[in-house]
This record gives sequence, C-alpha cells and structure tokens, in this order.
Amino acid sequence: MSFRMRCMPSGSLPNRLKVGRYAGFTLRWNSTVTRDPMTGEFTALPDIEPARLQVQKTDSPRPPPPASNLVFGHTFTDHMLTISWSARTGWDTPKIVPYGPLSLYPSTSVFHYAQTIFEGMKAYRDEKGKVTLFRPDMNMKRMNSSAQRVALPTFNGDALLHLIKELIRLDKHWIPQQKGYSLYVRPTMIATEAAIGIHPPADALLFVICSPVGPYYPRGFKPVGLYGTTEYVRAAPGGTGAYKLGANYAPCVVAQKEAAKLGYEQNLWLYGPEHNLTEVGTMNLFVVFKTEDGSAELVTPPLDGMILPGVTRDSVLALAKDHASGKYKIPGLSDKLVVSERPVTMKEVKQASQDGRLVELFGTGTAAVISPVDRIGYMGEDVLIPTGPDGMGPVSKPIWQELVGRQMGSIPSEWSVLVTE
Repeated sequence: MSFRMRCMPSGSLPNRLKVGRYAGFTLRWNSTVTRDPMTGEFTALPDIEPARLQVQKTDSPRPPPPASNLVFGHTFTDHMLTISWSARTGWDTPKIVPYGPLSLYPSTSVFHYAQTIFEGMKAYRDEKGKVTLFRPDMNMKRMNSSAQRVALPTFNGDALLHLIKELIRLDKHWIPQQKGYSLYVRPTMIATEAAIGIHPPADALLFVICSPVGPYYPRGFKPVGLYGTTEYVRAAPGGTGAYKLGANYAPCVVAQKEAAKLGYEQNLWLYGPEHNLTEVGTMNLFVVFKTEDGSAELVTPPLDGMILPGVTRDSVLALAKDHASGKYKIPGLSDKLVVSERPVTMKEVKQASQDGRLVELFGTGTAAVISPVDRIGYMGEDVLIPTGPDGMGPVSKPIWQELVGRQMGSIPSEWSVLVTE
C-alpha cells in the first residue's frame, strides 16, 4: 500500500457527508487493488482507505456530563466509526456516524463463537488544549495480531489510526478539562456473518467508540488485595493468552467473583505446579525484590504466549531499562535498578516477604496505569506486601509519575502522537 497527499475540493459534497480532511488537505491512501481480467473478481482486496471516509454528524448532539459524574465505561460520545469487511470485496467505506445500536441477526457468528477482538487506548488533552494518543501504533499492531489469531481480517494499522484521529477530532470536546481525565478509545472487531458454523467469517465489522473517563484512583492510590487463584487457569501455552480476545475475559469473571467473596479486590492468576505468577486480573504484573547487593530487581513474567503484551507493560519496561542503563534518568528512582523478564513463583514471593526482601508488587494497564498491591491471599494465608505512605512503592511511583507526565503532555515524548493542536 502506498500513500500520498492530494489537495481535493470538498465543496461539492453534501452538507452532512464529508470526506475527512487534515491540515487543509485530504489524505489520499492508494491501495493496490487488482481484478482478474477474465472474471472481474478481486485478486487483491481493498484495505482500509481513509480517503473514502464519510462523516454523518448527529442531529442531536448531547452536552458532555460533569466530569465528577463519570463512571468508567458508562458514558459515550456522540459519534462512532464503523468499517464493514467482506471476504468478497474487502474493506468497505469507512463511516463516522452517530453513536447508536448495531443491527445484527440472531445467527450472527460472533454471538455463537465469540469471534471478537478489541483494544483499549486513551486520548489526552494537555493544558493548552493539544490532544494526543499514547503509543497507538502498538495497539494497532496488537489488534492485527489478535485478528489473525481468530481468523478475522487484518488491516493497515496506519489507515485505521488516521480514522480514529478523525473521530477523536470530531468529539474532542468530550475530553474533560480537569487534570487526570482522558478519552478512552475502544476499537472492536466482530464477525458478522449471519450463519451458524465455525469457520473463518465471510463478513466482519470494525467499529470504534469513545468514552470520557476520570482518574482510576480519584482520591489517591489505594492498594488492592489479591487472591491467588489456583482453581482456574487464565491461559496455557499455545492458547490465546497473548491476544486481546473477548473470549479471554468472560471466563475470568467467576474467578473475580470468588475472590471478592473472600474479601479480595481482584484475583492473581497462577499457573502450573510451581504456581507461576502470570497476570493480575486483566493487568500485567510486576514484582520488585531487594537483591543481596542492595539493588532493586524489577521483575515481570516473560511474553511466553500466555501473557498479554500490554502497552503499559512495555512502557514501564522501556523506562526502567533506560534508567538502569543511564540512557534516561527518572527523577526519584534509585540508580541501583536491575530489570528482568523472567518467571516468578509464589514460593519466591512468599519467601521474599518473610525475609524482608519484597519491595513491592503492582499491576499495569491502560485504565489504571499502575495499581499497587498490599497482600496476596495464598493457600489459606496472606502474603503481605509493603506499600508507601501514599499507597505506592519506591519503584512504581517515580515510573508512574514519568509515564503519566508523558501521557498528559507535561513531559515531552515521542510516545505522544498528535491528534490536534
């Protein structure tokens, strides 16, 4: 696929049907689409083409609610992006339309075989009104990986990202002005073939919705208690743990409910006879140990096919490695830092807690960024984990401050991708 910029007039388009424009120009994406000269059938199907974008603005725009009333994932903006796909004709015309219901037949395959994937990302507004996305290229890469794993169609990530930016520009006034607030962006793809039978779908729908959200901990960090789940397994080697599939999440709800009944806020997924730590609920996991020479070892389980490659996980690792190597120093973080991607077991965590070598344990994810943990219920007893006076630890807090600073724009970073000035 090749891309080029062309200046195109849009005055002839209907009032409510506009082609997406950026900086005074229309972005023209040329895809190599070919047909068989004898049959006329596609031999290379069209990819997503932003130049074909149609925009239908709502006739009934709603005022965004007060920021203080927001509940995560319950409020959505006026518009959404939809792009249909067919195995016969490829990706269809992208459309930004008023947010509303989808019309699907009861036989639609997503209802029966859970052929659905999604992503979670955020748009941030700085003090001057500039809107940015945080490392969205990683979300596009992971979404394509997830699509391939369940035989959904793949797509050009740059093209979809351009369309997501257009959607955010249209609804940017929904991003609350208050500090710590953002716009949660949820790209989703579902199989929409209206037929029962498990096979690669002939039809699919990619859509993107947006939700204004507040800080995960509005009253300061509150460490959570985890229940070490040994009765259920979230993922196994060769399975789908490394992909963001809807089917991975529904089976987790029972384990979370049982953890809550026992007095814990979330569950810790353990795997295998050694009870290896894998993930915290729906978050990636980090542990900090004190080593013999007094250094802090920041440990996270490796991406072995069971662990979701989280964007926040990768960001924490990158920042910590740059700090440890001296490439980029994070204020407030000790220079004596070792970063490891290796297996870690509950036996190691428990022993470190007893020996006073356990520094902290926390989860990472798009919604909470960093979530500190103060105890793990394991085999009938609580393994206690230190936390600082403000709920965070000596490694997680400076990394969190650096990460949030980059997300919100107070710290310049190439990870911040411009949506609009």
